[in-house]
Amino acid sequence: QVQLVESGGGLVQAGGSLRLSCAASERTFSNYAVGWFRQAPGKEREIVTAISLSGGNTYYADSVKGRFTISRDNAKNTVYLQMNSLKPEDTAVYYCAAGSWVGIKATRANYWGKGTLVTVSS
Repeated sequence: QVQLVESGGGLVQAGGSLRLSCAASERTFSNYAVGWFRQAPGKEREIVTAISLSGGNTYYADSVKGRFTISRDNAKNTVYLQMNSLKPEDTAVYYCAAGSWVGIKATRANYWGKGTLVTVSS
């Protein structure tokens, strides 16, 4: 059982930056692809970005391309999401999840974190 804990959320002004972290409880974390998802009030959960087991492949939603960067440090059992040029529409609860590469991109995961709130003010 892999437990995921997100951190780094908060309140930031439009144009600002935040870095989210997703820390895993098990070393087997390196056996999973990891994705970041977000859910805004009244909206469905959507995938933001994903990274493969080794970090060699990444996926970004069109809405965040060029602004967000996902990375992972398997030695630290941690995945990061660097978010730059934040916009009010990025406001949401951000979740990390671990699973297969195909599953993650289809918003299916074996393990989910509880989320961290990101609020971008205009």
